[in-house]
Amino acid sequence: MPSDDPLSRERAHLAHSRAALRSMREDVQSLDIRDVTANWVNAEVLTRQIDERIKALADLSHTPLFFGRLDYLHAPGAEQAEGAQGERFYIGRRHVHDAGGDPMVIDWRAPVSQPFYRASKKTPMDIALRRRFGYTGGDLTAYEDEHLSDPAENAETAATSKLLQQEIERPRVGPMRDIVATIQPEQDEIVRSGLGGTVCVQGGPGTGKTAVGLHRVAYLLYAHRDRLARTGTLVIGPNASFLHYIEQVLPALGELEVKQATVADLVAHVEVRGTDEAATAVVKGDARMAEVLRRAVRAHVTLPTEQVVVVRGSRRWRVPEYELTAIVQELLDRDIRYGAAREALPQRIAHAVLVRMERSGEAPDDRVQDAVARNPAVKAAVKAIWPPVDPAKLVFRLLSDAGFLALHAEGVLTEAEQETIRWAKPVRSVKSVKWAAADAVLIDEATDLVQRTHSLGHVVLDEAQDLSPMQYRAVGRRCTTGSATVLGDLAQGTTPWATRSWEEALAHLGKPEAVVEELTAGFRVPTDVITYASRLLPHIAPGLAPVASVRENPGFFEVRRTAADADATTEVVTACEELLAREGSVGLIAADGRVPVLSEALAKAGLAHLAPGEETTASARLTLVPASLAKGLEYDYVVLHEPQAVVDGEPDERTGLRRLYVTLTRAVSGLIVTHADALPAQLED
Repeated sequence: MPSDDPLSRERAHLAHSRAALRSMREDVQSLDIRDVTANWVNAEVLTRQIDERIKALADLSHTPLFFGRLDYLHAPGAEQAEGAQGERFYIGRRHVHDAGGDPMVIDWRAPVSQPFYRASKKTPMDIALRRRFGYTGGDLTAYEDEHLSDPAENAETAATSKLLQQEIERPRVGPMRDIVATIQPEQDEIVRSGLGGTVCVQGGPGTGKTAVGLHRVAYLLYAHRDRLARTGTLVIGPNASFLHYIEQVLPALGELEVKQATVADLVAHVEVRGTDEAATAVVKGDARMAEVLRRAVRAHVTLPTEQVVVVRGSRRWRVPEYELTAIVQELLDRDIRYGAAREALPQRIAHAVLVRMERSGEAPDDRVQDAVARNPAVKAAVKAIWPPVDPAKLVFRLLSDAGFLALHAEGVLTEAEQETIRWAKPVRSVKSVKWAAADAVLIDEATDLVQRTHSLGHVVLDEAQDLSPMQYRAVGRRCTTGSATVLGDLAQGTTPWATRSWEEALAHLGKPEAVVEELTAGFRVPTDVITYASRLLPHIAPGLAPVASVRENPGFFEVRRTAADADATTEVVTACEELLAREGSVGLIAADGRVPVLSEALAKAGLAHLAPGEETTASARLTLVPASLAKGLEYDYVVLHEPQAVVDGEPDERTGLRRLYVTLTRAVSGLIVTHADALPAQLED
C-alpha cells in the first residue's frame, strides 16, 4: 500500500481504529468482577453496567466509525507560538483509543470536535484542514478537503461540499439515522446549548429539528452524564409509529438509556376507550380546566366542627376546634399538594398535643408524637377534615354531576362550555366509563394536585404544536426541576387545539423563559416540492417564513390528473411501481378513509406494503400511510393521493390544509401527486 496515497492512509487508520475498538470491547468483556463486589446487589448493578458498556462499544459494520478529520494549526488550548506543531483529530460517533490510551477517534461531542461543525474560511477557528469522508456501506471510498486557513483560497467562493450533499440525499431505507456527519452551524449551536436552559426549536419540514433534539440529548448526556444518570431523560413523540422510526438514533450514538413515550403513555392512569367530539376535547384541553380541578380538590377539605380528644393512659388531651381550624387554614394557605398536606395534618395535631404534654411537665419525644399522630381520634379527625381524594373519581364526578361541575367552574367556564364537557348519558361507575384521551390528561392533573409528579433532568418534546394546554402542563410536570427541548412547526398543527404561539405554549409548559430558535434552511425536502407546499403557508400560518431548501438537487416532482373515465387506483399503483424502480423507500399517503381501497389495489397488483411503524428493508420499501400518521415520517419518494380528500378528512378547512402541508413535505427525493378530484384552490397557481 503506497504511503503517499492519502486514501490508502485513511483506510489504514480506519482499519486500525476498528481494531482498537474491538480491543476496547474485549477488555470490557474480560473484566472479572468477583473480587470487587461485596454482595449480589452490587454484582447485579456492575454486571448491568458492563453489559451496557459492551453494547455501547459495538462496531456497526455499515456505520462509519469516523466521518471527518481536523488538522489544527496549533495544539488546542496552547499558545499559538510561531512554529508550534498542530494536532490531527479524527471525528466520529464515539471515542476510540489505542492500547496506550492515545485517541484514534474523538467523540463528535468533545470540545475539540466543535470546529468540524462551526469553522469556516471567514472564521477558521485555528483549523488548517477539514476533511470529510465518503463511504459506500462501511468502506471508506472518498474524501474532500477544505483548507480553511489558506489565504490563497477565496472565502467568498467556497463550494458546497459534494460529500455533504450526498450524505443528506442518501436513500432512506430503515429507521431514521443520526446526522452527526452533516450537522450545520446553526443546528450545532442548539445541540451544544447548556443543560440549564429550555430551548424551543421552530422548524419547517426538512430543517432537521427532530434530529437536532435527539443530538442535543446525546450531547447533554456526554457533558452532564452523572447528573442525567441520576435524574433521567425522556423523549416524547406524537405516536408509537414515530417513536419506532426514531428509536435507533441515540443507540447508534452509544446512548442506550434514554426512554421514549407518547403523552398518552405519560397519563395512562386509566384505559382510554372512548373519543370526544372536537369541541369537547378543546374545552377539556383548555388550561382553565386546571383551576376547575384545583377548586374541586380543595373542596374536599372541611373545617373542623369539634375538638379532638386524645386519650393516653389516664390522661385526656384536648385540641380545641379553633386551634384545629388554624392548623387546617395554615395548610390551605401554604397551597401545598393535597396529599402532602393530608400527611402533615396528623403530625400538626400531634404536635399541638405534645405542647400540652410539655406544659404539664412531661418530656415526650418524637416516638410519642408519631404515636399520637396514629391515635384513632386523630385519624378520625383527619379523615373527616381532609379525606383522601381519588383523581379518577374526582374527574368522574365533575363530568357526570352538573351541580358539582357548576360549583367549581363558576366564573371559569361558561354554562355552554360546562354542558359541552358534561357527559350526556349517565355513567354508573368509574369502572364503566369509556374514558377519552383528554379525560386521562385531566386525571393526570388531578393526580399531581394530590401527589407531586416525579421530575426528570431533561425532556425532549417533539411535534409539540399538536398539544393542548393541558397536555403541555402534563409534560411540564415531568421536568419541573429539569430542562426541556421543545420541537415543532406551527404550520403543521393539525389538532383543533393546535398551538397558536410558542410563547403561549412555553408558559403552559412552565418554561416561559425558554429561548425560541428558528430553523429555516431545509436539508431534506427538495426545492420544487417545498416551493409547491409553501403555497399553503399564507393560509395556514401567515406569519411564518417559508423553508428555503439548500438542496442542489431540485428533486423529482409531478402532479398527475386522472382521466375522468379512468380508475384512480390504477394511476396510484402505476406511480408506486415507477418509484419502486428507483433506489430508496416509497411512501403512499392518502386520506385515512381511502387507505382500505388503496391497500386492496396494491395487493391486486402484487405490491406488498408495510404499515407506518414497520421497518422498511431492501426487499420491503413501500409503506401505505394514512394522512393522520404521516407527521414526522419521511421517505425517499412519496405518492400523495387526492389532496382534497386529505383536506376534507379534517373537521375544518384550516386544519385540513395543515394536514395537507404535512403530507406534501414527507419526500426526500421526489413527489408524485395523483388526483381525479379538483385540487384545493390554495395549491393552484
